Amino acid sequence: MAHRFSAAERSLAAATAAIGVETAQLYPQVSIGGALGFAGLFSTIGSGSHFGGNFGPLVSWTFPNRSAAHARIAEAGAAADAADARFDGAVLLGLQQTETALNAYVREIDHHRVLRQARDSAAEASSQATTLFRFGRTEILNVLTAEANLATAETAVAASDEALADDQANVFLALGGGWES
Repeated sequence: MAHRFSAAERSLAAATAAIGVETAQLYPQVSIGGALGFAGLFSTIGSGSHFGGNFGPLVSWTFPNRSAAHARIAEAGAAADAADARFDGAVLLGLQQTETALNAYVREIDHHRVLRQARDSAAEASSQATTLFRFGRTEILNVLTAEANLATAETAVAASDEALADDQANVFLALGGGWES
């Protein structure tokens, strides 16, 4: 998202600058120029009287064609409006991705909490079944069932740990984080 956002920002800045460039075409452009030259036969190259030069301001102005300059300004303005809309779209998309990632993360935190409680209950049930079996109060099948339930609960907590890590990374990326190569 960060890349998309910064690209839209650069595009908007370039489009806005183009308006200034086109507006500048309405005014005279002044530049400084110069020229050096040599005139004469090759046999007189060493003589200083055959060298010449000039230096001075140059003025150019597209005065008669002002309607074309205004059209280019309007075109640059439309391009800036389009770039602004793309920028707004990139910002809104970034906000949507961030909200989605945060919602998924919060849901997974709640899910993880419930799974840990279920694992703790399964651990307690397994411990109680083992104690009851030692004193001959229950069958081995009850102990095995309780241990299987505990293993299932621990697997679910481990999967939730992985999902939490993924959701954290998604939040980080949605907020503009990332790795640059």
